[in-house]
Amino acid sequence: HRLDPRARDKEVEITNFSTSWNNGMAFCALIHHFYPHAFDFKSLDPKQRRKNFTLAFDTAEKEGDIAPLLDVEDMVRMKTPDWKCVFTYVQSLYRNLKDHENNKAVSVEQ
Repeated sequence: HRLDPRARDKEVEITNFSTSWNNGMAFCALIHHFYPHAFDFKSLDPKQRRKNFTLAFDTAEKEGDIAPLLDVEDMVRMKTPDWKCVFTYVQSLYRNLKDHENNKAVSVEQ
């Protein structure tokens, strides 16, 4: 799957719950979809892993009141994150954001 949070030039490809999440960009793309005003996704650099994880986890907590189930330092230390930990956090994000207005279907006028 590709996450493209309104930034056509910065696609994030997600193929698993481990290495696809190892630079923080997938978390940032997911959070940016729900809180686009919180940060400029286009300005992010995949090489700045610590910054990306911190931004995503802090924004989810501040904007969505979602507990940071992952530790930034642990994520930075691992090149291959534990898929069960990533999956658990993504589930938490889903549970908290499934009813968010950005998930509602948009009607198309004919």
